[in-house]
Amino acid sequence: MRPKMLKLLTAEQRLFHWINGRLHNRHLNFWLFYLTHLGGATASIGISLLVWGIAPHTLKLPAQQALIALAVSHLPVAVAKRLYPRVRPYLALPGTNTFRNPLKDHSFPSGHTTAIFASVVPYIAAFPVLAFILLPIALTVGFSRIYLGLHYPSDVAAGALIGTAVAAGTVTLWS
Repeated sequence: MRPKMLKLLTAEQRLFHWINGRLHNRHLNFWLFYLTHLGGATASIGISLLVWGIAPHTLKLPAQQALIALAVSHLPVAVAKRLYPRVRPYLALPGTNTFRNPLKDHSFPSGHTTAIFASVVPYIAAFPVLAFILLPIALTVGFSRIYLGLHYPSDVAAGALIGTAVAAGTVTLWS
């Protein structure tokens, strides 16, 4: 392995251990265990369907765009997980903090992070003021994936990039 790549991997593992180890406390354990599910399929699809079904007319278009972005963003995530079968950190790094029933599929990229960014970007594009609420939520979901020992920081960054790019493309093509 090249020295630069080794330095990057070492830096990533340090950041992972700092988030997953040093920051652990009972308050974050409680909140992040539940907030992480906002990036899961049930919540991300369910919330957009709910908004599309019952929200005012002005929110229906971003909800539809979010649903399309969610569906489309699943494809590059599925391909990347097969092409780059990275073992989850709680399985690869001794002493990693994790919680009950952790996922066992491949780590790269983070599907939860992809989903939350694919979900929030259409709403932010339609109503930029929502960025003050939705962006911290999306970032918290990404952070929670590292905190819970399920993803490395680069998994989360890749998920945020995929989700954002697919959602931005969906919004742009829709116009």
